[in-house]
Amino acid sequence: MERVKLDFPAEAVIHRHPLSVRVTDMNYGRHLGHDALVSLLHEARIQAFAALDLPEWDMHGHPSVVADLAVQYHNEARWPDALVIATAVPEPQGKALTIYQRVYHADSQQVVATARVNQLLIDLATGRPVDVPQPVIQALAHARSG
Repeated sequence: MERVKLDFPAEAVIHRHPLSVRVTDMNYGRHLGHDALVSLLHEARIQAFAALDLPEWDMHGHPSVVADLAVQYHNEARWPDALVIATAVPEPQGKALTIYQRVYHADSQQVVATARVNQLLIDLATGRPVDVPQPVIQALAHARSG
């Protein structure tokens, strides 16, 4: 079986978001379920962009859509574990924002999962992807350097 291996770009971190595993996030194996993890990743991602005044539904005139998602699982998380999700966005190339997220236990720093999302910005008139606008690139660069 081929496994997904993701290299988390720690130098490109723009935000860290604390959260806890809720009892409703548990699956039959009594650990954080995949569907819940995707929701937690989205929450952390939207918080990261909101902190830069870049809401996902209006990134300088363009809404964003997820083109793909890859997740590499490392360790389990259970209710009521305190977690942190670090969001990293390397410099955009062309029409995609590649967003990496690392989920880890707040106390031990043990990594739970690493994820990568490719997000496209869309022209509402045509429905087609557009190049990442310069103000978005600048906001991300400022966050990475700060």
